[in-house]
Formats: sequence, structure tokens, C-alpha cells
Amino acid sequence: MSASDAPAAAFAAFRDPGLVRELIARIGRIVGERAVNLMEVCGTHTMSIGRYGFRSVMPRGVRLLSGPGCPVCVTSTQDIDRAVALARVPGVTVATFGDMMRVPGSRSSLRAEKAAGADVRVVYSPLDALDIAEREPGREVAFISVGFETTTPAVAATLLEAAERGLGNFSVLAANKMTPPALRAIADDPETRIDGFILPGHVSTITGLAPYRFLADEFGIPGVVTGFEPVDILEGIEQLALMIAQGAPEIRNAYRRGVSEEGNPTARALTDRVFEPVDARWRGLGELPRSGLRIREGFARLDAARRFDISEEPAREQPGCRCGDVLHGRIAPTGCPLFGRACTPEHPVGPCMVSSEGSCAAYHRYRD
Repeated sequence: MSASDAPAAAFAAFRDPGLVRELIARIGRIVGERAVNLMEVCGTHTMSIGRYGFRSVMPRGVRLLSGPGCPVCVTSTQDIDRAVALARVPGVTVATFGDMMRVPGSRSSLRAEKAAGADVRVVYSPLDALDIAEREPGREVAFISVGFETTTPAVAATLLEAAERGLGNFSVLAANKMTPPALRAIADDPETRIDGFILPGHVSTITGLAPYRFLADEFGIPGVVTGFEPVDILEGIEQLALMIAQGAPEIRNAYRRGVSEEGNPTARALTDRVFEPVDARWRGLGELPRSGLRIREGFARLDAARRFDISEEPAREQPGCRCGDVLHGRIAPTGCPLFGRACTPEHPVGPCMVSSEGSCAAYHRYRD
């Protein structure tokens, strides 16, 4: 498909449809007859690509795949089960983000536990959970922490604030993840051929560019950090197409108004002060070395995993759900037999249909 073949309605929402058409046409000329697989590894990119209909107007041969860019989606069933078990501990208030409420575990969810009488509350930040603990000193308040490098510094700051206030009834159940190990796992998987990565804008404000350089140096795969507006994304795709065509992989920054070469050293130092790397299980990617974060020993009293005896049964995946394959780039959401049938945003079977940043939710919302 060329830019001129694309439906006119697909360009109606753009502020500068002429520039969008020109960029898509340029991408088509660069790619030519190649088959190119590009993966976006940010949930906000997934939503933007769906909202602007880019999958339908890309030149023939350019395939946009969603990756493990949604923190709720990559949270393992085991971690969901731990959160559910924590909600069942008498006297514990579980505080969590709204998306986490509906993610199915092996046998229950936080929403189901709340309906059964558990004290589970939705908060908008970890500091909200800390405030609950201060207002209700007679209850134990545990915050369920998920997220990538972007949100982890705020959790670290909250733990430091809890220590400063001397709150003895606050803790965090940490299931935070780091992005580069997931990219390494995908790049190193012979079943998944990725020719270029659309790298995450928000995460990169913290990490900078250095953690991605192994993609080009070790695997010969280019990557471009982009923003989230239509032209941002298309310019990033154009740069990827050029590097692929020239056989000259690099890690580039096409989002200089938001991302610097060095990222945010202060935020990284804050994370390092409170957390340490640990092997972690990802949905769809399995156990990845040093890809998760654990609360350091010096803050052990604020670690819900150490503080409470959380009994868990063996994890069990939802039958038929292929969310893991979607996150790995092996299939598109429409390749899952449950998509749009048994699994919808109203009745999600897997986390990719739960979160607003989930690949399946984006495909379903913008499927027309």
C-alpha cells in the first residue's frame, strides 16, 4: 500500500496530513520490496499507533509489532497471585493502580477479592497509599508496585518518605521491571525476527540511550527513541528504515525535546539507593536475569514480601490466552483465538486486554 492508496479518512485527524502522507511515501521508497518487522516497546506508542491507524496505512512490507511495553501486561501470573494472597491477609489494606484490579491471576483477581470483602483501594500514586497509612495507623497498608524505569523512582521516593515519617504500617510489594533485559530476550529469540525497535520515549527520559546500544553492537538491530505524536512516530520509522536499508544499525534519538543522551542520573540514583536488581519472571518472556527490582535489605521492614507470610498456590495460566505470544511479538492480538470473542475489554481473559496500554485493548479499541 502506498500513501496515495490509503483511505483519505485515515489522514483526517492529522494536523498536517500532507506531511504524514509524504513521510509514509518516503518510508515506502526506502523499504522498497523488503519485508520489515518493527517493534514498538512502549504502551503509549501502541495506543498512538492504533489511534492514528498507522498499521493500516504503512507501506506494504512494513509490519508494526507490539512488544512488552505495558507494565501491567508483563506482570507475571505469580506476581498477581502474590498480590491476591496479600489482599487475603487479615488487617491488610492493599493499594493499587486501577488497571491492576482486573488482571486475572490463577484463580482470582484483586477486583474479585474486593468484592469478597477484602480492603483493596485504587490509588493514583504510591504517595496516595502512604497517606492512607498515615491516616489509618491501625491498618497495614501495602502498595502493589508495578512499572518500568519511569515510575520506579517515585516508588523509591515514597519508601524513603515512609522511613522519614517513621510509618510502621506501610510497605510495598515490588514487581517492578527494567526494559533492556526484555529487549535482549526478544533480540536473541530465533523465533522472533525484529529488524528495528521503536524505543520508548518515557523510559528513555530516565535511562538515556546507553542501555540500548547492545541492540546495534551485539545483534545488528537499529533502534530509535521517538515521541508520541504522529510525525514523531513516522520520523522514527523513517530513520529505522534508512538504517535497515543501509545495513548501518545505530541507536538514535528522535525525541530530543524529551530525552537526553544521559537520561536522568538523579532518578536512577534514587532507584539504586532503594532497589537492587534481581532475576524476575515476565509474562511471555519467562525468567530474565537481573530484569526485576527488589527492595534492598536496608529497607526490609518496608518490603511486603518479607513482612507478611504470603502463601501461594502453583500458578496457572488462563486457558487459551496468548497474551505472552503477543508481548513477544510472535503474533498480533488478532491471532489469539479469544480476541474479541471470549476476551474483550469488558470481560478480559488476559492482561493485554485489561490495561489501557495493552496491545489487545488497543487493537480492539481501534480495530475499525
